[in-house]
Amino acid sequence: MNLRPTFRNLFRVAGLFAAAYALGCAQLSVLPNQRSPERVEQVKAGQRATANAAWWGFDETDATDALQSAINSGARRVVVPNMGKDWVIRPIYLQSDQEIVFERGVVITARKGYFKNLGDCLFRAVGKSNIRLTGYGAILRMQKADYTTADYQKSEWRHGLSLLGCSDVTICGLTIRDTGGDGIYLGRDRAGSPHCRNIVIRDVLCDNNHRQGISVISAVNLLIEKSAFNNTSGTAPQEGIDFEPNHPDESLADCVVRNCRFENNRSTGIGLYLRNLSRQSHPLSVRIENCHVSSPYGGGLRLGAWKDDGPDGVIEIRNCVFADCGGRGLTVTDKSAARGRLVFDRCVWKNVSLQEARDPQRVAASAPLVLHFSKTALTQAYGCIEFRDCRVEDNFDRPILTARFPRGDYLMRDIHGTIFAINPHGVRTHWDDFTENVNLKMISASAPMP
Repeated sequence: MNLRPTFRNLFRVAGLFAAAYALGCAQLSVLPNQRSPERVEQVKAGQRATANAAWWGFDETDATDALQSAINSGARRVVVPNMGKDWVIRPIYLQSDQEIVFERGVVITARKGYFKNLGDCLFRAVGKSNIRLTGYGAILRMQKADYTTADYQKSEWRHGLSLLGCSDVTICGLTIRDTGGDGIYLGRDRAGSPHCRNIVIRDVLCDNNHRQGISVISAVNLLIEKSAFNNTSGTAPQEGIDFEPNHPDESLADCVVRNCRFENNRSTGIGLYLRNLSRQSHPLSVRIENCHVSSPYGGGLRLGAWKDDGPDGVIEIRNCVFADCGGRGLTVTDKSAARGRLVFDRCVWKNVSLQEARDPQRVAASAPLVLHFSKTALTQAYGCIEFRDCRVEDNFDRPILTARFPRGDYLMRDIHGTIFAINPHGVRTHWDDFTENVNLKMISASAPMP
C-alpha cells in the first residue's frame, strides 16, 4: 500500500479543515451571551421556550431595556447570565407564567439617580400568577444610602421585590439587599385580589434593608423557610419580618415561617400588628417554628393590637429561640381574651431585654417577657395566652415576666401554661391586680440551655 500523501489528498484534507473551521466560526459568530436578533425573533415566534436576556443586547450602563424585553417576550424561561458586570436597571415589571433564572454571580443593581418615585421598586408584579424567581448565588441590590439624601423625597416603599395580589409565586436562593423599603413586600392588588396566594420563599437572604426584611401585609397559603432577614435599619418598624394588614378584608391565613433566622435588626426580629383587622376578617392562622432571633439592638417578638373587635384564629410560635437581644424578648400588647389564641410552644428566651437590664433606673421594672395594655387599651379583657413548656434564662435581679395594667377597670384572664426559668436571684413574676383564671406555673430550673 502506498502511504505517501499526494497533492490531491493534501488539498482534500486542507479543504475539510477549512470547512470545519468555517462551520465553527459560524456557530461562534453569535455567542450565547451576545446580542442575537435571530434568536429574539425565534423567542417571539414561540420557537424557543428559553430566552437569554443578553440576546436583547447587554448595556453595562443601563440594561433595563434588555431585561424587560426578555421578560415581555413570552418566553417560559428567562436566563439572566453572568456578564462579569452588574445588570444596572431601572424598575422592572414581572409577567405571569414565567421562570427567571439569575445565574450564580449575577448582580442586579438599581441605577443611581433613578427610583425617584415614592413606590419605585426594583422588581414588581401586580395581579400576576405562576412566577418563579431562582437565583442561588445572585444578588439584587438597590442604593439605600442615596434614598435618604436630599436628592430623594422621603419614602419607605422602594422595595426590592413587591408582589401585589399575586398567586403561585416561588422565590428561591436570592439575596435582596440595600433597598429603600422592604426586601420583599407581599400585599394587595388594589384593582384585584386583596391578598397574595400560594407564595413560597426559600433560601432567601434579605439584608440591610430600610424598613423591613419582609412585610407580610396580606397572604393566604404562605411558606417562608430556610431564609434570613438581617440588619434592617432606617425607618420604623425596622423588623426582620412584619405581619401587618392594612385593611379588614386582608388576610393572614395558613402562613408558615420555619427554620429562619432574624439577626441584628434594629427593632424586633418578628412582629405582628393586627389593629387593622376586624371581627369580620378571615380568621388568623400563623405558625412560626424552629426560628432563631438575636440582635444587640432589637427585641425578639412583638405582637400588638389583637383587639376585642379583631379576628378569631390562632397564632402559634413553636420551638423558637430568642437569644442575646438588646430589646425585650417578648412583648404582647392589647391581646383580647375574647378573640383567638396565642400559643408559645417550647420556646426559649436566653439573655434578652439586655438594654433595660443594664440601666440601673430601668432594671427593676424590666423583664424578659412583658404582657401589657397600651395607653389606648384596645381590649377590656386581656388574655387567652398559653405557654407550653417554655424556658427563660436570665442573670439579672428582676422578674421573669411582668403583666401591667393601665387602671383597675381592666382585666387579665385565661393565661396559663408552664415556664421553666433560671435566674441566680430567684424566679419570680410580677402581676398587677385584677386577674382571673390565670394559672401560669413558673418552675425553677437548674441546667442552662446548651
